[in-house]
Amino acid sequence: MRIAVTGSIATDHLMTFPGRFADQLVADQLHTVSLSFLVDNLDVRRGGVGPNICFGMGQLGGTPILVGAAGYDFDEYRGWLDRHGVDTGSVRISEVLHTARFVCTTDKDHNQIGSFYTGAMSEARLIELKAVADRVGGLDLVLIGADDPEAMLRHTEECRTRGIPFAADFSQQIARMDGDEIRTLLDGATYLFSNEYEKGLIESKTGWTDAEILARVGHRVTTLGSRGVRIERVGDTPIEVGCAEETAKVDPTGVGDAFRAGFLTGLSWGVGLERAAQVGCMLATLVIETLGTQEYTLRRANFMERFTKAYGDEAASEVQSYLS
Repeated sequence: MRIAVTGSIATDHLMTFPGRFADQLVADQLHTVSLSFLVDNLDVRRGGVGPNICFGMGQLGGTPILVGAAGYDFDEYRGWLDRHGVDTGSVRISEVLHTARFVCTTDKDHNQIGSFYTGAMSEARLIELKAVADRVGGLDLVLIGADDPEAMLRHTEECRTRGIPFAADFSQQIARMDGDEIRTLLDGATYLFSNEYEKGLIESKTGWTDAEILARVGHRVTTLGSRGVRIERVGDTPIEVGCAEETAKVDPTGVGDAFRAGFLTGLSWGVGLERAAQVGCMLATLVIETLGTQEYTLRRANFMERFTKAYGDEAASEVQSYLS
């Protein structure tokens, strides 16, 4: 399967302040705040839902097609993704804007002050999927992830018009979208991804019940945190897959993206929904054990050993050949 992943491309600039923000705030001067914090360190991480998902697919041996917009400072990030199996040939490079970035300072009480710069992400709305399909010889599935809202709507409409199967995965953008936009993005999707909270928010904003939404999508995939994932399809018994045991819970950031990477890769292998979900859950476990969304290393022998322990010999035998 030729799978394209559309979504934000960004870098995270994370800083740590050794004191407390609260100690620096004067109650009767909050209307004229002007503060500067001397931080201890700066940690720059690669991020964005598009690259996070594509990186995981590349780790599993796939060649996902990343679709999104980045700035003229993207060269180093592009090199990293290229080395890890990602096709970056359809990334739009802005001539005037930097790649989107999140800048965040955390104090000793884990309070945070952050800013998100959209930057080149705003140009994702100018990308046409037909050009992507023509370049790679057609698309079998497009995952439409959190991105510039206008880009998400355009990609969805183009998939419908051109008959390209698509997966709706609006995650962080649900908060700013209204019911009409969400209905447009999910109607006719082959897969609808969300977590449990987002599932309720989708139903609240659209005014559609769970059953009505399920009737409008091929599959509803709901991640359940530490309880794994549930996959529903009209007329079928729901499939529930638990998480593999982790060695440590280091950082949950990017866990959902890793699940999607494993699930989509499993679909491309043709191993079926349950096995694909198991691959996704196993990959998500590697991410929660690592600080950073693209800092883990998939060692195939270790992956299969842990996969077998979590899901059994029969499941392992079905995916083993794809990871050899």
